[in-house]
Amino acid sequence: MLSTTAVAVAPGCMLASPARSSVAPPPARLAAENVVFPSESGSRIHAWLVRGRPGGGAVLLLHGVGANRSSMLGRAQFLHDDGFTVLAPDFQAHGESPGEHVTFGARESLDAAAALRFLRNVAPAESIGVIGVSMGGAATLLGPGPIPADAFVLESVYPTIRQAVSDRLATWFGPLGAIGRWFTPAVINIVGNEIGVSESELQPISRIGKIHGPLLLIAGTEDPYTPLAEAESLYARAPAPKSFWAVKGAGHEDIHAFERQEYEKRVGNFLMRHLQTVPAITGANNGPQVRDSIRTTRSAAQPSDRYVTP
Repeated sequence: MLSTTAVAVAPGCMLASPARSSVAPPPARLAAENVVFPSESGSRIHAWLVRGRPGGGAVLLLHGVGANRSSMLGRAQFLHDDGFTVLAPDFQAHGESPGEHVTFGARESLDAAAALRFLRNVAPAESIGVIGVSMGGAATLLGPGPIPADAFVLESVYPTIRQAVSDRLATWFGPLGAIGRWFTPAVINIVGNEIGVSESELQPISRIGKIHGPLLLIAGTEDPYTPLAEAESLYARAPAPKSFWAVKGAGHEDIHAFERQEYEKRVGNFLMRHLQTVPAITGANNGPQVRDSIRTTRSAAQPSDRYVTP
């Protein structure tokens, strides 16, 4: 039994280990600046800042567990092309930001709050949205949050850490998934003691009702780590206005990469509608183009209360 418990607990401990790494420079066409700012997590947060146009809005990009800001490059590029100012940070204990443990959104929530403050100082006249992926979405809601953004795009976010751990253990154990789920309390206790975070601090579903701003919640229909029913339970607790996009065939993965064209249309439309105040005449990197027509086309196809990619 002890050895079986160790097999169950080991992956959780590995996920809590720092995911520090050097981050390669972004493509030159993104024109990103390297910036550093402090966080109450105790870390100094390393980030990319991409300046947009006046009235173009701003977006904070928050990556998932074990990743870093480079995982958000695709999103940063299309948002930059749409005129947004973009800030993409490495959470504490990720990428180039120091930290002792990954905390699944607890300490990272302090980094999210610090990043939003930094972005408001850089772009004080802009409305600010956030795209939070998995742990990045949890960090948007937890700790001192929800962060006071003006619009929210939350992707593949777990409702409770107990569900997140249980789903992962069941997936990792394969045919013995029911046995894997049995170890959920032990994993939560052991890993929680290691990182200094209690289960009660990791309950996004208890916080999402406090957001103030429109929400687009995105989930993959084949996500084993955050099954669709769990994503729907999170959505049910969110206040209106809200929309739900169930991406057919997507797992717990980069949904932008999985469904790039549809993602950029739906998410771009949502953020343009809620954040931009001045239509663009030229794109930052695309050369002259009639941006008003793009905005009008996107606005004509506003997302319904619920929709699934065919």
